[in-house]
Amino acid sequence: MKTILLRSAAMLVAAGSAFAAGAQAPGPFAAPSNLPFQAPRFDIIKDGDYQPAFEAAMTENMAEIRKIADNPAAPTFDNTIVAMERAGRMLDRVSNAFFGVVQANTNDTLDKVQEVESPKLSQHNDAIFLDAKLFARVQAIYAHRATLKLTPEQAQLLEVSHLEFVHAGAQLSDADKTKLKAFNTQLSTLETAYQQKLLAAAKAGALVVDDKAKLAGLDAAAIGAAETAAKDRKLDGKLVLPLQNTTQQPALETLTDRDTRKALFDRSISRAEMGDANDTRATIVQIAQLRAQKAALLGYPNWAAYVLSDQMARTPQAAIAFMQQLVPATAAEQKREAAEIQAVIAKDGKDFALKPWDWALYSEKVRKAKYDLDQNEVKPYFELHTVLEQGVFYAANQMYGLTFKRRTDIPVYQPDVMVYTVYDKDGSELGLMYFDYFKRDNKSGGAWMSNFVGQSKLLGTKPVIYNVANFSKPAAGQPALISSDDVTTMFHEFGHALHGLFADEVYPTLSGTATARDWVEFPSQFNEHWALDPKILAHYAKDYKTGAPMPQALVDKIKKSAKFDQGYDLGEIIAAAELDMDWHSLPASAPRQDVDQFETAALAKTGLDIADVPPRYRSSYFLHIWSNGYSAGYYAYLWTQMLDHDAYHWFMDHGGPTRANGQRFRDLILSRGHTMDYGPMFKAFYGKDPDIGPMLEEHGLAPGAK
Repeated sequence: MKTILLRSAAMLVAAGSAFAAGAQAPGPFAAPSNLPFQAPRFDIIKDGDYQPAFEAAMTENMAEIRKIADNPAAPTFDNTIVAMERAGRMLDRVSNAFFGVVQANTNDTLDKVQEVESPKLSQHNDAIFLDAKLFARVQAIYAHRATLKLTPEQAQLLEVSHLEFVHAGAQLSDADKTKLKAFNTQLSTLETAYQQKLLAAAKAGALVVDDKAKLAGLDAAAIGAAETAAKDRKLDGKLVLPLQNTTQQPALETLTDRDTRKALFDRSISRAEMGDANDTRATIVQIAQLRAQKAALLGYPNWAAYVLSDQMARTPQAAIAFMQQLVPATAAEQKREAAEIQAVIAKDGKDFALKPWDWALYSEKVRKAKYDLDQNEVKPYFELHTVLEQGVFYAANQMYGLTFKRRTDIPVYQPDVMVYTVYDKDGSELGLMYFDYFKRDNKSGGAWMSNFVGQSKLLGTKPVIYNVANFSKPAAGQPALISSDDVTTMFHEFGHALHGLFADEVYPTLSGTATARDWVEFPSQFNEHWALDPKILAHYAKDYKTGAPMPQALVDKIKKSAKFDQGYDLGEIIAAAELDMDWHSLPASAPRQDVDQFETAALAKTGLDIADVPPRYRSSYFLHIWSNGYSAGYYAYLWTQMLDHDAYHWFMDHGGPTRANGQRFRDLILSRGHTMDYGPMFKAFYGKDPDIGPMLEEHGLAPGAK
């Protein structure tokens, strides 16, 4: 997934700053970095630099915004809209660096900075968008937009900027603005608290075992990683299986001890519901209530209606109707898969009923029986660095002409991080990329992409982008062998990176991945398809010891099994997306919810097999919707699957991943940012409106697909 950060030039203004306006900004953020591409100076940035830099930057930004709002000259596009785009440069520098590091490599000091500064950042946002004088200037320009002879990108920037102000409450009365500011401050504080509680809960929720026999089924590399994780926690003599952020855990696929599987699953599903200081349930109830109240104040029936008003789907009803189209075929496939797995359990001589902690292990047995495919056969051909350089990079070269050069002269925030310069098809420098792949206890769960520096012709900046994931780090001296799912994650996050690298906008507000949530996942999910493209797979799937290519028989098995377990894979996402939408469809008048009861009722009405296939995230550890900017937006992963499968089918109907097709996709999708509305943008590429048929076909759920 793309992480959502407060980084717009016109989004942040200080309240209660300790620095006088115009004072010299302290530390390494005072001026643009002198490193290539203005990359952050992680060699000199200290944890103690962030807070004073935030304060100074917010004061500087306040002075910039006041100058725009108080300008005695009549409002024009240049002296108001463009001036806001130019403002806030120091604040961008500190915000982009800080939020990148705090998500990937946090500590107590950084957590405290986030706790203190997050509500202030919310207040800065309000100070701009609720400023009556500033909005009056924007409104005056917007009212005369038809006479201004703006370029298409300028017209879009004006449209988006005006909508941002209205969406943020600029048209409210003074009394309602005061209420709104209180809501925003409370929400910012609670969302930060939720993120920190969940990180601590996930760390504490790791399964600790003292007998290696309990981990039977794990390979030597996984056992070594469990031993290393225990040593890192000073638990010598024990083994630790850290939790990833999803409900299911990778080790469940191979653990043969059923008690251990259940223990790991239970630790995962209850990680944030232990009744301790890290229990998140009270926090999410408050967040849900405040969001509903804020939506009502802004004139919307619920938070989902407020959020979707500027998305591609437009309304919760459209998103829900789309998801419901997926349910019948998915539910039928779940039922068929569960029966198939239960039969394998019986054939294995066991007499227990299928439970969620059994699914991954026994579905692998089904996969092996049907396709003779063992995931342990696959891993030796997926060494992380080879996958990156000979797979991910190779695909980008074949489709877009990009080349990459590893750099060791760019400072990083953690020693495992790798940096590459990205060169365009003509050999010119396109941008800079950081890759941070290994799991750490101080890293948020999941995978994401964002920018340290955004692209903008107005500002003269090129993109500095990072991809972050949570793959198991190998023991010292061992190769980094990853799963096929991890390979998909690498291609996915690099799809986001391509969206950012190919940004070609004048204005930062419209640049790159600064798009709707039900659009931003389209390029990333589309890029996943090339992981198994025959030409690309053959280029990177090589034995890490011998360099021998993956045998064609194994390739064929992978291809044949690609649509395996789709009832589970699709169902867990639909269930989570509908749970998200139910939480955010609550009206402001709804009573305070009991999290467990609400979740049970919400999941029961999905029509899916929740007993065997729990949602990918339960309410208590659903980081996407409570702290990562995807509230009422998790459906976007499904919506953009529809778009990505449509685009993939277009590619395959027109010759596959060729340079010509790649250039067309770059020109019409990847380089456009938010310079036009999403429906027409997609139609210009696809030739028609999106349709769900290719998505069902790719999942093996279309009529006659099996």
